Amino acid sequence: MKTTTIGLLLMAATALSATSAKAAGTLNLICSADVVICEQMKGDFEKDHDIKVNMVRLSSGETYAKIRAEARNPKTDIWWAGTGDPHMQAASDGLTQEYRSPLLDQLQDWAQKQAEGSGFKTVGVYAGALGWGYNTEIFKTKGFTEPKCWADLLNPAFKGEIQIANPNSSGTAYTALASLVQIMGEDQAFDYLKKLNANISQYTKSGSAPVKAAARGETAIGIVFMHDAVAQTAEGFPVKAVAPCEGTGYEIGSMSIVKGAKNLDNAKIWYDWALTPAVQSRMKDAKSFQLPSNKTAEIPKEAPRFEDIKLIDYDFKTYGEPAKRKELLERWDREISAKAN
Repeated sequence: MKTTTIGLLLMAATALSATSAKAAGTLNLICSADVVICEQMKGDFEKDHDIKVNMVRLSSGETYAKIRAEARNPKTDIWWAGTGDPHMQAASDGLTQEYRSPLLDQLQDWAQKQAEGSGFKTVGVYAGALGWGYNTEIFKTKGFTEPKCWADLLNPAFKGEIQIANPNSSGTAYTALASLVQIMGEDQAFDYLKKLNANISQYTKSGSAPVKAAARGETAIGIVFMHDAVAQTAEGFPVKAVAPCEGTGYEIGSMSIVKGAKNLDNAKIWYDWALTPAVQSRMKDAKSFQLPSNKTAEIPKEAPRFEDIKLIDYDFKTYGEPAKRKELLERWDREISAKAN
């Protein structure tokens, strides 16, 4: 039987409709947290929604660079997690767009301030303090004394025993750099980092890699966010987390919608979903022990509590500014990286 013209038109319309529906059901996500929580978030979201998530795991610094490079033709819809400074920089550079979630008033003050400070182009999804984790078995075998303060990490006994990430690629390491500058003053902080460099065996790409290396016995100490050290302890590794005595900075893990997102409606769906207490309470199941931003989300019992840590009044706005970030990273490259072991 011959297919009529009307029949052909109907078939074409049906095919077009199916294609449009498929296109509407996708979301391009960059996740800057640990791969385990990234996979859990992706899986949970796809179970709850008829939306396929195309996820890439990149560190915060790498994500910022990618979004900036693709600004004229964005390939990413939403950026979830990773330290807040690069998110703030992306907001300042006009790479992300304003969105005020209806769940905003359910969030902790620090999460709301992060949103307000960025012109509502990013929002806090979790928080965690900076510190380090050390391998207790290595310490016992080698007779090391527990480092309780930033100053203790300069102990010559730790030569080649410490790892920290590169602040160009890692939001964790940039937070460490900016924290030390705020604690000590810029020149003194760089003097400290030059001395610390003698004890560093490797500047890793990923922020959590140093404490994973410590857990495996490949290094004694990893400078990381404390919840990453606690995660290794929860996995059964001989790792102890430390909050430095002089004070420390902290991260506000953030979330941003990319300006020009091709799947904007789906990005907003993810954004609102990720701020719900049910979703944030699930993070502990992936051994992610940050403090959730939703006030009613369950705080993991393992999570390092802010009230137990000497925190500085970390200046997210200043150290998230593109000019300040560029200045500090260039100085780090010139004075630290160029002289690295």
